[in-house]
Formats: sequence, C-alpha cells, structure tokens
Amino acid sequence: MTDHQGGCLCGRLRFGIDRDPEWVTMCFCRFCQKTTGSAFMIEPIFDVAAFRMITGEPARYTHLSEGSGKDVYIHFCGDCGSKINLTFDRWQDRLGVFQGAFDDPGWFPVTPDNSKYIFTDHAPRGFVIPPGYKTYPAHAATLEGEPLAPVIHHGYHAVTRG
Repeated sequence: MTDHQGGCLCGRLRFGIDRDPEWVTMCFCRFCQKTTGSAFMIEPIFDVAAFRMITGEPARYTHLSEGSGKDVYIHFCGDCGSKINLTFDRWQDRLGVFQGAFDDPGWFPVTPDNSKYIFTDHAPRGFVIPPGYKTYPAHAATLEGEPLAPVIHHGYHAVTRG
C-alpha cells in the first residue's frame, strides 16, 4: 500500500496514512456542517494505528457531542487553522480525517460498499444522495454501539425537508 499524505494550508503540519479507510462517512450533522463550513463532511475512518504525524504537532479543540454526550477532539494547525483529523472518546480505536486535508483528497474509493450517509435529516433541502448508499436519519448505531438499519434508495434521492 502506498503511503497517502496530507497537511495543513500553511505546510506546518504533515501526516501520513499507510492503508485504506475502514469506511467512509458522509455526515450532515450540525457539528460537521459547522466544523467544515459546508453542507457535510466527507470523513474516511481509519484505525488509529494507520495515522502518523510526519511534521508538526496539531493543536486540539475538545467539543462535547450533542449526539453521544462524549468528547470529540478536532486536531488542527495552530497557525493557519486547517483541520486535519478527529478523534473520539466514543471510538478510541478509530480516527477520522478531513478529506480535504489529503494532498489527493480523491485517493480512496467512495462506494455503496464502503460508505454511508448519516444525519440525513439535517441535509440541506435539495441535496441529492446517489442510489445504493446506506443512509441514516441520524447516527448509524445506537449509543451502545448496536447498528441501526439503513435506508437504501434505489434511485437518486433529493432531500426534502421543512
């Protein structure tokens, strides 16, 4: 497996990952919307051991998740503010990387087999979800970790709400 690298806008932080993501989450929760300044976050999830900092040490912001009641840690550049990755009290063996932090943000596949859309109840009106993907109105698992049943649309699905 080729090493995939990324970093912050100013170049102070560099990181590497040596394997494919465990899965890819597209999340529309308000936390992800606010932290990215966008409609949703594309977040490949890795085993913590796959991630390493090459240069620099990120700053860390702690946020109490409304959904789980547990802390989420945003790791970012203290100079330019670019977000690099997330770690979680809820899943201490997993780490999420902000897709845009990679040098090549499209290096990993995003397919119905390895991906899911969560918090679709918070997606902007008119957002289109492609067919075949697992979707969830909120989390994909209970707070206890039990998986929830997804909704899978067989055609393109435009979000309608409000």
